[in-house]
Amino acid sequence: MEVKERTARSLVRKLTSAADESVVAAAISEIRLLSKHDAEIRPLLADAGAVPLLADHLLSGGCAAEDAAAALLNLSISSREALMATPILLDALAAALRLPPPSVAAQHAAAALYSLLSVDSYRPIIGAKRDLISSLVPLLRSPNPTRSIKDSLKALFGIALYPLNRPTLVESGCVQAIFSLVVKDGRSGVVEDATAVIAQVAGCGESVEAFRKVAGVRILVDLMDPAMAASKRARENAAAALLNLVMAGGDKAAGDVREVEGAEKAVKHLAEDQAVSARGKAKAEALLRALDGARVGRRHHRINDLNGDDYDAYSSSPSPSPSSSLVSASLSSFAGSEG
Repeated sequence: MEVKERTARSLVRKLTSAADESVVAAAISEIRLLSKHDAEIRPLLADAGAVPLLADHLLSGGCAAEDAAAALLNLSISSREALMATPILLDALAAALRLPPPSVAAQHAAAALYSLLSVDSYRPIIGAKRDLISSLVPLLRSPNPTRSIKDSLKALFGIALYPLNRPTLVESGCVQAIFSLVVKDGRSGVVEDATAVIAQVAGCGESVEAFRKVAGVRILVDLMDPAMAASKRARENAAAALLNLVMAGGDKAAGDVREVEGAEKAVKHLAEDQAVSARGKAKAEALLRALDGARVGRRHHRINDLNGDDYDAYSSSPSPSPSSSLVSASLSSFAGSEG
């Protein structure tokens, strides 16, 4: 271990003392490789002060941006606290995300974000960085490889797990970008991951109008239709998204679902499908109850109007927190990665 400590300190010294950019780049490359293959050296590099130096290099647009972003990703696996304690870290990751495509550094930055977002207390901090969120969305529209899109979706998913981040995600334009992926992208795993994000973002009142602009409810209903040949997980995520939308948007959102021809039939079919998981059945059944409850609530509201009562029990329905089963099922699909 003592040898590894000396190695870590030596590499960090090169980052601070070398005047030659090529020496710095070589040191960053070595840090990347060591931190990828040796879990024991990661905390040693963080303790030696590698994180702020790597972040500064990434923020300044150094020639070794890809290696710096990958090294930060690797260190985030076991030294998340050291990363979040670095004031410029999130700005550095945002800078990497904005690098023109195709950028492997942006891919690594998105993966590092997702690694940090595995810590509950970091989600509101990261979600408060609007420029960070707005930098993730363009990756969904880029012609980059599937890995880049999936890493961006993973980061957006982690951000959306904190309910107060969801309105910011809607404002960022991610709803349109993600639904575009669902409609146009046939790459393996992308639709499943995209619908997992949609299911979380749907859990805020602001999502109702955003879904309307892209015919999101129609798309989700189509996904639940077995004739569309969507995967089981995509169908279940679609039901979860509609349930969250109705719970967050109340009668307004429930009306949007019921207006789509065949919507309730598709939900019933999902609830009765023997191939669907217990989680999927529970989401479909809850959605049916929510739609029926909204219908009853609307009838009561009309009766109350006639009686001069302004009370509408559905208008203040709270946005639900994601159930543990939904989160665990979605998280399990996002495998960790190293750079």
